[in-house]
Amino acid sequence: MTLEKNQPQPTHRADPNPSQGVPPLEQIARGPRTAISSAVARRLFRSAVGRLAVTVVEEPTGRRLGQGGPVMRLHRPDEFYARLGRDGLIGFGEAYLTGAWDAEDLAGFLTVPAARIATLIPEPLQKLRAFVTPRLPGHQRSTEANSQANISHHYDLSNDLFDLFLDETLSYSSALFDTSLSSAGKGPGSVGDHLVATPPEPGSGRGDSADPVVHSPDFAEAQGRKIERLLDEAGVTDGTRVLEIGTGWGELAIRAARRGATVHSITLSVEQLELAEERIAAAGFADRVTVELMDYRALATTGATYDAVLSVEMIEAVGHEFWGTYFQTIDLVLAPGGRVAIQAITMPHDRMLATRDGQTWINKYIFPGGFLPSVEVIDQITRDETGLRLTGQLEMGSHYAATLRRWDRRFLSQRDAVVALGFDDLFMRVWHFYLAYSQAGFASGYINVSQLTFTREHQ
Repeated sequence: MTLEKNQPQPTHRADPNPSQGVPPLEQIARGPRTAISSAVARRLFRSAVGRLAVTVVEEPTGRRLGQGGPVMRLHRPDEFYARLGRDGLIGFGEAYLTGAWDAEDLAGFLTVPAARIATLIPEPLQKLRAFVTPRLPGHQRSTEANSQANISHHYDLSNDLFDLFLDETLSYSSALFDTSLSSAGKGPGSVGDHLVATPPEPGSGRGDSADPVVHSPDFAEAQGRKIERLLDEAGVTDGTRVLEIGTGWGELAIRAARRGATVHSITLSVEQLELAEERIAAAGFADRVTVELMDYRALATTGATYDAVLSVEMIEAVGHEFWGTYFQTIDLVLAPGGRVAIQAITMPHDRMLATRDGQTWINKYIFPGGFLPSVEVIDQITRDETGLRLTGQLEMGSHYAATLRRWDRRFLSQRDAVVALGFDDLFMRVWHFYLAYSQAGFASGYINVSQLTFTREHQ
């Protein structure tokens, strides 16, 4: 299923529904500045595409760019180049939202430039990035005052919305399909016991049911495998005192309790807390699991300690200014002999340094205040500011690409149900772009996801 092509441009949302989490799309202002930036963007885009294995078709002239490959159609080239010139990659994404361009295989098209994103723009112009890229708005910085609003923007949209495309475990993070693990050796950036999960078989994550609304059992098993491995890495057994930072919808807490652990799980999402408590009670573990609406920084005042600390894809919301605080807090509450296991989406260290102060399309439309760390910076911060040491790493980025492919397929198949929840076609385009854009990042290797294990030094 694909989204409608060349749909009318939603120039303004005079009274946008805040629950949809979609900022109003601005019209392009006319004038000399727009004309100049548009002309520059046109030249740079055409030059970049000319080196890529893609096909870009400019309508209505039919002009074709690229070396052949996944097809992008520019329905309104003038608008596309104007948005790209004014707002860079944010404008690129917004031009998709307005229907100025489209692609039959959106993730497939985006994967090609994602693989070469660091070299598409000439190096002299890349040095100007800091002067042209929008800064992250102050109200999105992940301070204690802002963090709950940032989390609510995404995770409190609707539990019913997430239920439409997630599997039965309600896991909103990368699955780990049943593949072999190989050693990555000790190359640059490698730390501890560095493993890589071999890519899933071609069919994994594509959905093996004739009905795209139904996830096959292997997907839920892959999500469970991810969680069970994290619990193993953290040493969770009968009697373990577990802290979970970022509850999700309760699956990890349930599985930890099933092992005989007692669990304190914290979250900043009101919607997730309510449903997680329902699921935990239904599983019969209300006496073993406590879910609390709490910022991770508040843990420092409780005096509690834990044998195992776990967190699944939550560090991405911490913000680079607070990574030290995050790991210092974990270090403070970890009991002697304890272990830490987190699952983290990461990016290459050089790209992290180049982009850490700017706003992205993902920040603006999906995760306010979010930013991806590198494995190197995590290792550096824990060594410099805590007693924690990174002792194990499992890379599984190809598994996230397979996970996102399945989510996107199911999300698109549920258009009518999404609309019935009160979301509109613009929201559909935002989320399809988000899921495809993310899939392209993992498929190209531009971003990665790892399970990281920490112990205390000399432990």
